[in-house]
Amino acid sequence: MDNQICKKFQDLLKNFPDELDNNKKYKFNDDKPFQKYCNSNCDADLGKINAGCLYLFNEIFEDSSLKNHNKISIVEYIMIWLSYMLSLKENELKDSLQHFYRTYINGSGHYNKSIIGVENYSSYKDLLNKKKYFEDMDNNIISNFYKAFKLLCELYTLFDKNNQDCKTFSEKANQFVKKYNELSGDHNNINVSSYKQVLCTLSTDYDNFINKCNDTHCCKSSTLPTIDKNKIPVNCPEQTIQISDAASSPSIAKKLIIVLSIFAAIPIFLGIAYKVNNKELKVFIIWISEKSPKTFKRKNKKYKEENGSLIYNSKISDYFRNNNNY
Repeated sequence: MDNQICKKFQDLLKNFPDELDNNKKYKFNDDKPFQKYCNSNCDADLGKINAGCLYLFNEIFEDSSLKNHNKISIVEYIMIWLSYMLSLKENELKDSLQHFYRTYINGSGHYNKSIIGVENYSSYKDLLNKKKYFEDMDNNIISNFYKAFKLLCELYTLFDKNNQDCKTFSEKANQFVKKYNELSGDHNNINVSSYKQVLCTLSTDYDNFINKCNDTHCCKSSTLPTIDKNKIPVNCPEQTIQISDAASSPSIAKKLIIVLSIFAAIPIFLGIAYKVNNKELKVFIIWISEKSPKTFKRKNKKYKEENGSLIYNSKISDYFRNNNNY
């Protein structure tokens, strides 16, 4: 979580409020950001919510410049928003989220869109299926999680290294901690693994905010409240989607190929060195192997023990400089 991610959510809420209008309808204040996700179906309530959901996924996961765009906890926040929006108008069967899964996530191809460079998750649908436990949460829980999430995002977006308004930070931070304590004190749900997972995400991102604030002395006149460690679930898992190096940085992949090629060539050169009995070449190979991983060092150990006079030392560079026959 960071201010860039939160800004994506705030941009969404500015154009698509998280409340119904006077006619008990979902309303776009500005539909331009969502038109490409509508497919002429944004007149319907669920069509609007679907467009908002796709907007969040595309804005976050397609923008590799975002620092935390690969955090699976972001999907958790998207699910909190989605579940909350659906809860504003229940269908007759009270299965709004399940219905949304059937109709849009599983029933259309938009959520099958490939995610470039994300290992173990091939599409938005895969990411959402990881968080299907939200289907089992009642609306009161969703509402409280959503309030906590919004407070947390407000803290991140308020954060400014030049902002010394401790009162603003303190008020929002106290509101968040109070809401978190209410959630962690829910004895009917605190032992449910999915419930604890969301608490882990909220507490981790709040702690990260506090650390960020303290590092920049954003609030010098007072100390921001912290979450009681006893109220944080034990063994909160790391929630990072692995991004393949090849996709995120082609230059790294090229460098890796070059390095592996060099390592692969070492045994070949060793064989040549044995056959031609070239002392300088042997010394050079030993020097290369000293810079290689331990696996290569073990391969050369026996040779160096049998040829002690050739073991690389700190004077190797002088040796090469003074021998013109190399």
